[in-house]
Amino acid sequence: MNVVLDDRLLIEELLVGIRRPDVQLHTTAYWYYRACRAAVLGAGGHLSGPFRELRSLDQQRAIGAMLQLPERIGLPSTRQLVPLMVEIVERHPKLNLLNLEAVAAARVLAATIWLSPEAASGALPAVLDVELLAWEVVTPT
Repeated sequence: MNVVLDDRLLIEELLVGIRRPDVQLHTTAYWYYRACRAAVLGAGGHLSGPFRELRSLDQQRAIGAMLQLPERIGLPSTRQLVPLMVEIVERHPKLNLLNLEAVAAARVLAATIWLSPEAASGALPAVLDVELLAWEVVTPT
């Protein structure tokens, strides 16, 4: 089963691990960027919070892990996603770039999107439902 992780769950996977058997993990470029930005720059929000809780050496290792996405986490090609994003935005003209990319990634990978509770409270779930794409809420530890 293919799964697309949102930014918060990507951080969870890299810091703690949320792997389940028979699941191939992926993320999007935008979610990966936001996770890296939170790791490196921090801001005190729900994305950078897990990094603040680490000891200094562990924090440096975690940031290094974020900046070198492991091969075990897939990252769909922009060449595949952009044409789908254009198609999707015709049906959902108010959808932002982050959500457009997520919907396209779910489609191209035939994946379920795992959303953190914060992400699940936004606009994305309703669009995924309309597009008949699977999603579920996964609460980080």
